[in-house]
Amino acid sequence: MSPEYPFDEAATARAVVDDSGALIGWNEGARALLGWTPADVLGRPATELLADGTPDFTGTRWDGTVTLRHRDGRSVRVWLLAHRLPARADDPGQWLVVTPLAGGGTDPSDALLAAAGLVQSPCAVAVYDERLRLRRLNDAMREVIGLPEERVRGLRLAEIGGGPQSTELEQHMLQVLTSGRPQDVQTYIRSGGESRAHAWLARMAPVVDADGRIRGVCLSAHDFTENYLARERLQLVNEASVRIGSTLDVIRTAQELAEVCVPALADFVSVDLLDPQDGGELPSRFSPPVGLRRAAHHSVNTGSPEAVAKPGEVQRYPTGSPQADSLVAGHTIIGSLAGGGLDAWLAWDPARGARVRELGIHSTMSVPIQARGMTLGVAVLTRFRRPDPFTPDDVLLAEEITARAAVCIDNARRFSRERETALALQRSLLPRSLPRTAAVDAASRYLPAARAGVGGDWFDVIPLSGMRVAMVVGDVLGHGIQASATMGRLRTAVRTLADIDLAPDELLTHLDDLVVRLSEEAGGDGDPGEVGASCLYAVYDPVSRRCTLARAGHPPPVVLRPNGPARRVELPAGPALGLGGLPFESAELELAEGSVLAFYTDGLVESREREVDSALRLLSDTLAAYSDSLDETCDRILHALLPPGGAADDVALLLARTRGLPASQVATWDIPADPSLVAPIRKQAVDQLSRWGLSDASFTTELVVSELVTNAIRYGAHPIRLRLIHDAATLIYEVSDTSHTAPHLRRAKTWDEGGRGLLLVAQLTQRWGSRHTPEGKTIWAELSLLDEE
Repeated sequence: MSPEYPFDEAATARAVVDDSGALIGWNEGARALLGWTPADVLGRPATELLADGTPDFTGTRWDGTVTLRHRDGRSVRVWLLAHRLPARADDPGQWLVVTPLAGGGTDPSDALLAAAGLVQSPCAVAVYDERLRLRRLNDAMREVIGLPEERVRGLRLAEIGGGPQSTELEQHMLQVLTSGRPQDVQTYIRSGGESRAHAWLARMAPVVDADGRIRGVCLSAHDFTENYLARERLQLVNEASVRIGSTLDVIRTAQELAEVCVPALADFVSVDLLDPQDGGELPSRFSPPVGLRRAAHHSVNTGSPEAVAKPGEVQRYPTGSPQADSLVAGHTIIGSLAGGGLDAWLAWDPARGARVRELGIHSTMSVPIQARGMTLGVAVLTRFRRPDPFTPDDVLLAEEITARAAVCIDNARRFSRERETALALQRSLLPRSLPRTAAVDAASRYLPAARAGVGGDWFDVIPLSGMRVAMVVGDVLGHGIQASATMGRLRTAVRTLADIDLAPDELLTHLDDLVVRLSEEAGGDGDPGEVGASCLYAVYDPVSRRCTLARAGHPPPVVLRPNGPARRVELPAGPALGLGGLPFESAELELAEGSVLAFYTDGLVESREREVDSALRLLSDTLAAYSDSLDETCDRILHALLPPGGAADDVALLLARTRGLPASQVATWDIPADPSLVAPIRKQAVDQLSRWGLSDASFTTELVVSELVTNAIRYGAHPIRLRLIHDAATLIYEVSDTSHTAPHLRRAKTWDEGGRGLLLVAQLTQRWGSRHTPEGKTIWAELSLLDEE
């Protein structure tokens, strides 16, 4: 006998053979089987005991029947079982060979063991006959059922259980009875007088008599609740990681947290979040009452009748409430109505107390929503339909899910804050309203990307000299505050360059240089950064009704002429801004009064829903259905082209309806190169004002015309031309010549005889300046007629 096995080992014959084939172990059972003593066989080859053949010991286990030599010379036919014992540090590999000596005998206790095996087995077992009526069950099954055997014998399983799960199990038993094949079925059921359901693995096998006929079904039930719940918890955590955080929206993320926990963990879940303080940061310390804003809730009942607060509503929670207590404590707190832990809270809010008792709520679990060292709010899980209270395992599961949701909520909150900052910056950088001009009527729309956030799309309408107007739309690479800031710099640069009346292709060349410099600044260490942009710039002249356009990697506009179809304007493509050193080309087209130009960024026409060409056709068709309202047309275009959830990229849209200035509001004179003729020219200009009914502006006109024409005759080159243009609000003076030398405003000294002319012009008019033309230059000045009135 050994300490490991304190019983008689003589019932088993055992021998040990080493790797060399020598016998190194021989017990008393082996001596009884073959008559050899240990002294006779130890150290000798084991093959000497074989009467015929040699067994092939391979693998880790071998069994078979062999013939052995007895000490008295007879042969003994024996079944052997051999195990390969692995080698250890001080013990080489060996084979353990065994055979039972009393295997064929019958022990009087066998019948007792066979009978007690069914009754006393720790596995719940029940036997049903060929009509699926209960005939026998053991103690474990009787405890599961919760009824004595004599009361339920003869009943069917569906009658004993009384629920849909029992009926389903009986159907599987019927299949076993008819097919003769065993089945395994998993079910989650509350049986007997249990307070909570258990997970069971029901193993069903046919009961067969000596003739092979199926006489019934044996059902054994194995409780694997802990494994089942662990798997359910793991599955719920995995589901939470997939479902929570599908968007960068705080409210949607909170709603996903509530939906994941119902009904898997609770019957009702509410999520309340803290509002940031004045500095934009969340509070770090709490003292009741705590103000929380309801972000989301979800219930097993339709309409969430358990909810007292509405989404978006702020409520203040006192001491004793699950929300306040868990925030102050900084950890999860389980509350029970039966234990009196919620009495103070319910007494403080009678309406809530009445609702709790009406619904039968018995347990709460409040979990702080914490991420990156900050507390964002609290989730309260409530049970009323499930009878069992929350357990420590439930706490761990709720904290795991809430921790995952907290990171997503914090990400969404940070994204929302950055998005709001970028939107505020974008709004401050984009025009608040478009200027009213005599050249065009305009309307615009800007929509940030639905997911990527604010980008660098912009548009502008810039009044120019001579009643002309510039229209620009652009798109900066990327999204976020950096893109918005870059957009603001480019928009300012465009307005500055437009103010000096550069042609569209020249303006884009200067803008390209600026983007190259911004890229160099952004990159640092001599490497260029990722600053890039596209731009479309157009100048429309209402006098000539001609529009000059140039683009830098930007989609061309669409034009709708009166009584004509909408078509894309064919323009030279031009490289995107930031490539540097490549030329831009302008194109010119004549527009009848009432033509509508549509400028846009690529976010309007590029999407996953349709091809770009298809989107452009839809844009043209929608624009062709133009009404008198530009704002309505903008809205109709956005509704037609953008998906319901919003565009994937920023969208800027600018519509401009052209006006034409009647010839009767323009007067032109060719000026001879004779200073003595300035007076007659001045008189003709005054007479023209009289015909226009603008005699109040005669005095200013005489001074301005006299100065500009005199300067052109003295310093310019022929031919020289004077042009007066007016509308209801402005009178414009233009003197053109073929010299490219522009005048400069300077302050004359006391003893200077000249140098005061342009200073005088600047004092008498609202604006003045010069612009270069292909033929030379034009000096212009604008006088407000409203001031004159």
